[in-house]
Amino acid sequence: MDTLIQTITVYALPVLFGITLHEAAHGYVARMFGDPTAWQMGRVTLNPMRHIDPIGTIAVPLFLLFSTKLLGGAGLLFGWAKPVPVDWGRLRRPKRDMLWVALAGPGSNLVMAIIWALGLRLLAESGASQGDFWVQMTIAGIQVNLVLMALNLVPLPPLDGGRVVFSLLPSRAAWQYSRIEPYGLLIVIVLMVTGILWHVLQPFLALGQAIVGWFL
Repeated sequence: MDTLIQTITVYALPVLFGITLHEAAHGYVARMFGDPTAWQMGRVTLNPMRHIDPIGTIAVPLFLLFSTKLLGGAGLLFGWAKPVPVDWGRLRRPKRDMLWVALAGPGSNLVMAIIWALGLRLLAESGASQGDFWVQMTIAGIQVNLVLMALNLVPLPPLDGGRVVFSLLPSRAAWQYSRIEPYGLLIVIVLMVTGILWHVLQPFLALGQAIVGWFL
């Protein structure tokens, strides 16, 4: 139990801010491209309380952490916040601008992973040991944000990667592709349960790790 509590304290801030800042980034970029919906609703904020979803931000990550500790081995830690509302029709050029709004979320996770990496580098240079609490938190921050980045880049709507694919496809193919959206999250769950999801994430994780590695 002590180990579980220690793990929760190490991962709490990285998970909380990784998920909530991801959503705030979507709203901020949407405002830049003409849709102030999230801004008007007070969702473009660094206040985590505006983004927390009791299930996705708290219950699911805790359940996955508990399951990992109980069963042993490595687990895939993920979650979600309240989705930031984006009115695609209010963007100046909806199909094109959707690309940048979608990429803002995973992009923010990559930036946060880099910030955690810089923190880890400073701690290492100051002589902190690997068992130090803050060292463990910075490592968790890198891991959590790279997983969130990779997961959201999976090319399935309504994930951000699906929005990117929609933006890049010709209009007719894009609308046909968007018909997957009602089943997207179910497909992700099936991929996770079968273990296939981890293999799908590997190219995105490898790219993120390579970029973060430049700052370590």
